Amino acid sequence: QVQLVESGGGLVQAGASLRLSCAASGGIVSDYTMAWFRQTSGKEREFVSALRRYGGHTYYADSVKGRFTISRDTAKNMVYLQMNSLKPEDTAVYYCAAASGMILSSIRNGPQYGYWGQGTQVTVSS
Repeated sequence: QVQLVESGGGLVQAGASLRLSCAASGGIVSDYTMAWFRQTSGKEREFVSALRRYGGHTYYADSVKGRFTISRDTAKNMVYLQMNSLKPEDTAVYYCAAASGMILSSIRNGPQYGYWGQGTQVTVSS
């Protein structure tokens, strides 16, 4: 089973950039569909971005498209989320997730992912 550990969160001002990292162990990131989700208090977990294991196709929520970029480094067994032009509404706990199988039409659905990290807090001040 793959274990995931996120890092890179923090407190930044609006307009700044952050790069979140997800370190994987017990599995190879290129064998999984990898994704980032986020959640704020009192709200449901929200899809942010995904990277398919085959072909490397990427998917983004409309709210982050053009600002966030998901990538993976197979040599380091890491997945990243580069976040630019951050907005206060990006404030959330960000979770890395992995799925060994995936129904493509459901790639944005959290229950499709069987492995989750513990999350990293991102706070964007106005």
